[in-house]
Amino acid sequence: MLGNLFEAKKKAEEIKNRLEHITVTGEVENGAVVVTCNGNRKVMDIKINPSVFNVRGREEVEELITVAVNRALEQADQLMAAEMKSIMPNIPGLGNLGF
Repeated sequence: MLGNLFEAKKKAEEIKNRLEHITVTGEVENGAVVVTCNGNRKVMDIKINPSVFNVRGREEVEELITVAVNRALEQADQLMAAEMKSIMPNIPGLGNLGF
């Protein structure tokens, strides 16, 4: 069992390193705001179409950014869950954690 835990920890580190280089995006209103995160949930970039400022107030732009960030983080969560699920069945008692 200890060997399985060590192996799972090693695989988890490998996954974390791999996720560092995979990007996902969250987008709202046909690209009005696009947020890019890596698979480890780190926000890498935020792009705001300048035209948004011409037709939206500050609060609306902030709301668009919030929605785009949350969408990107959801994509990162799904990616991480899929990657982690690949190692969970190898750990006794942890196979059904919902990943």
